[in-house]
Amino acid sequence: MKILLPVDGSDAALDAVRFAIRLAREGLPIECVLANVQEPATLYEMVVAHDAEVLHEISDAAGAHAIEPAAALLRAAGIDCTSEVATGDPGHSLVELAETLECAMIVMSARGMGALRQALLGSVSQSVLHSSSVPVLLVKPPPEPEAEPDEIAQAAADGSSA
Repeated sequence: MKILLPVDGSDAALDAVRFAIRLAREGLPIECVLANVQEPATLYEMVVAHDAEVLHEISDAAGAHAIEPAAALLRAAGIDCTSEVATGDPGHSLVELAETLECAMIVMSARGMGALRQALLGSVSQSVLHSSSVPVLLVKPPPEPEAEPDEIAQAAADGSSA
């Protein structure tokens, strides 16, 4: 099963990659495509650079840099992957990549921003979820570990003695 794994360099995106690795370890034969979407160059960047090819190279390098930690996780797990860097609107570009590359599923992080903030700002995961013709699995970040009472007391003491 070919899975598209969108990554943006965040820890949340790596959680989605770890989930895909877990799927593979539990017996699902997967082929992974790591994808990063870069924003188009601004007018200022186009005027300053004077060369569209330079902007394209910078965008590709930034995308490759964002993909590398996820690729390292997959390599360490013994899972082959390919990578794609696109430019444009992230939600639309990811859906287009999944269709073009004939992916059977998209596994991506879901960041809890709250309903109001999502309504005002939009959300890549929301956009992909509603536009994709293939199943989308949203991976929530793991819960924060609760601090032990001794750790809280130590942190308070460290803060007051400074």
